[in-house]
Amino acid sequence: MSKPIKITTDSTADLSPELIEKYNISITPLHIEMDGKSYSDGVDATPEDLFSYYDKTGKLAKSSAVAMGEYLDFFKKLTEKGYDVIHVNIGSFLSSSYQNACLAAEEMEGVYVINSKNLSSGTGHIALLAAELAAKGLSAKEIVEQCEEAVERLDVSFIIETLDYLHAGGRCSGVAKFGANLLKLRPSIIVENNQMVVGKKYRGKILDCYLQYIREQIGDPSDVVLDRIFFTHSRMDPEHVKICLEEIRKIAPFKEVIETNAGCVISCHCGPGCCGVLFFRTHKKQ
Repeated sequence: MSKPIKITTDSTADLSPELIEKYNISITPLHIEMDGKSYSDGVDATPEDLFSYYDKTGKLAKSSAVAMGEYLDFFKKLTEKGYDVIHVNIGSFLSSSYQNACLAAEEMEGVYVINSKNLSSGTGHIALLAAELAAKGLSAKEIVEQCEEAVERLDVSFIIETLDYLHAGGRCSGVAKFGANLLKLRPSIIVENNQMVVGKKYRGKILDCYLQYIREQIGDPSDVVLDRIFFTHSRMDPEHVKICLEEIRKIAPFKEVIETNAGCVISCHCGPGCCGVLFFRTHKKQ
């Protein structure tokens, strides 16, 4: 008789408490450091804490990976309860969490680690898919195989309102920041081939940029899986959120349009006013 399967993922998956409860997913929080103190993402640190810290000090909070020992303890508690564990990790290009989870999984039986090659609710998409497949009675290996295929069809991107956070983190030069702010440029960030690249730069009022980005990123819906789309954001104007969600529904008849908030890890790199549409394509991205 096969063992029951437990789906787990990182706090970076940016799943809401309601989704975590509905799909019975367990979370391993990454760490956030402010003023030399370490906090757990989503447990005792929130994005608002990070934004307040930056506003007061001009310093960015820093994120750090889940250690191998933490994964060992986490997985052990579940396997001792009789579960096989499928853990969906933040992309290996973003954090050593993936490598640490793999090292921990090698120390025990019944633990499978999936590299989401992604971040935020791109990872969340894979965790929900894994939970749905587990509910259908698929084996752990079958779930891993289907999820790894689905990873290649993820379409994940974001548009950034301000370059201040990327600049403070050393990912954007002062000259580039000044020029972008002067011209009101809002760059999009695309996740592809297990890395992040700069996409189109939008110009103008921020709401206009959001809407143009959404329309162009979804594009022709004939190549879009219409089961579910995430709209994930960090401290956006609530009215802008409402308008963006309406725009998504106009573009394609998604069965589920899920709004989630970006957690600490995404927020400390992208800052407030960042948003993204995250969904599956019907075919692997070229």
